[in-house]
Amino acid sequence: MAHNVTLIRGDGTGPELVEAARRVLDATGVGFNWDVVEAGVDIMETAGTPLPQNVLDSIRKNKVALKGPITTPIGTGFRSVNVALRKELDLYACIRPCKYYPGIRSKYQDVDLIVVRENTEDLYAGVEYDVHSEEAKQIIAMSGGKIREDAAISIKPISETGSRRIAKTAFEYARQYGRKKVAAVAKANIMKYTDGLFFRMTAEVAKDYPEIEYQEVLVDNMCMQLVQKPELYDVLVMENLYGDILSDLCAGLVGGLGVAPGANIGNGMALFEPTHGSAPKYKGMNKVNPAALILSGMLMLRYLEEFDAADRLEKALSAVIAEGKDVTYDMKPDRNDPTAVGTSQMADAIIAKMG
Repeated sequence: MAHNVTLIRGDGTGPELVEAARRVLDATGVGFNWDVVEAGVDIMETAGTPLPQNVLDSIRKNKVALKGPITTPIGTGFRSVNVALRKELDLYACIRPCKYYPGIRSKYQDVDLIVVRENTEDLYAGVEYDVHSEEAKQIIAMSGGKIREDAAISIKPISETGSRRIAKTAFEYARQYGRKKVAAVAKANIMKYTDGLFFRMTAEVAKDYPEIEYQEVLVDNMCMQLVQKPELYDVLVMENLYGDILSDLCAGLVGGLGVAPGANIGNGMALFEPTHGSAPKYKGMNKVNPAALILSGMLMLRYLEEFDAADRLEKALSAVIAEGKDVTYDMKPDRNDPTAVGTSQMADAIIAKMG
């Protein structure tokens, strides 16, 4: 039976990356009915929004989506489509594997980490007030002098419900995939109510998984530990902002965002996407690395319980990377290497390896 999957083409380099990933996924032999939809800056002029209603409707109907990267303006413009999708669909768990594949340029080997990031709370909830707003003035007045009078305000909500369910996601993932350790990451020595609550809830959930080692690590210390000795860690669970930052750090350990996939999971619904951005300056150049989106497709296959196809795809991609011949410019020792191939050609090489 074919799987019904929403395919969001994205903007910038998104459409060409999505096409490469779609061809690789089709080549696994798994059947897909692709419902192709548009989101991002390229659709704004005609749709009036970067996230049209039909995109949300399609995901709610199909329950599974694969998404190309979408541009997020910095400081101005519309709020992130990626964040909006997670909020609208309550995709509360972001799972970002960071795994080293031989052949990738990196100072580290044998790194295999899973970052489990809470997706809906924290400063990403978007509860912010301009410095001149009445709300900001009221909060400043209530602070008893702890906040300067010319401050903009962001609110950091951390709930028992959100903390428990992301902790459970991390421990269930560890149990399903034979992982031995879960580390909760926060800054509870300073933010005693919010981050302290996160640690307490995670510790309570940990009691239901006695076979899995549990520890709590302060986020600043974890940054140092990951640079010094990442091999000591396995599954990391954390709040939204820390997860955004540390997942990039962990991706850097294994070669960068070009090999960093992501899964956003909710109750009976999932969206898969690469961690990297849309790289609009390379749009239409058949240049950028498709590995992160293809690996996101591999995570989607596992979610759909197509485990054999997922393993074959990962093995083929790993072989192409190890061989180092049919890879994009960023995966060559010299980024100006004239033998680097394009996005589509790297997808062709992966398909060929799957036989």
